[in-house]
Amino acid sequence: MVASQDIGLRFFFRSVQVLGSKNLPLSGPLLLAPTHRARWDALLLTHAAGRRITGRDCRFMVTVDEMRGLQGWFLHRLGCFPVSQGRPSLASLRYTVDLLAAGEQLVVFPEGRIVREEIPLRLHQGLARLAMLAAGQGVAVPVVPVGIAYGNRPPRRGDGAVLCFGPPLSLEGQGRQAASAFTANLAAAMAVVEDQAQGALGLAP
Repeated sequence: MVASQDIGLRFFFRSVQVLGSKNLPLSGPLLLAPTHRARWDALLLTHAAGRRITGRDCRFMVTVDEMRGLQGWFLHRLGCFPVSQGRPSLASLRYTVDLLAAGEQLVVFPEGRIVREEIPLRLHQGLARLAMLAAGQGVAVPVVPVGIAYGNRPPRRGDGAVLCFGPPLSLEGQGRQAASAFTANLAAAMAVVEDQAQGALGLAP
């Protein structure tokens, strides 16, 4: 899979740059929280944080609809698993917490969909609640904000691509207020690293 991933990225993009790698923990449970700008995002994350870099795979939490058909087959090979966005089942939440307890790194797109418009980040609170659920099971999970930028939205062949990792964030407390506060902090951190990724491409944030 690594070989086909590299071929795909090299074929489509003029260059792929990774910033802030020092912010990426190489062991222990981890939640990666990237901006979502294109279907290429998953390949870029696997390139920047996958087994070749961290010694472990990226496990992607995606919607049930995304796991259907040919796309679903490909996403399954990337390490994706489906979760109902509106009402996740208890079994899927347990599976997710079990992965974190085993020291896996999970990718959750907090925007919940691909966003190509230049608008302020609007995040769902599911990632914060997932981190709280893990904390309730004794699993403290750092959350790394990730900014992804392309020369165009959607990216075109020959564009540059940049992925930027920000410093890990820690969740404090439980309940709605804590989830809301953490989600706001995460949105601000994701905006910063996305601006840095855009800056590396020479784009005005």
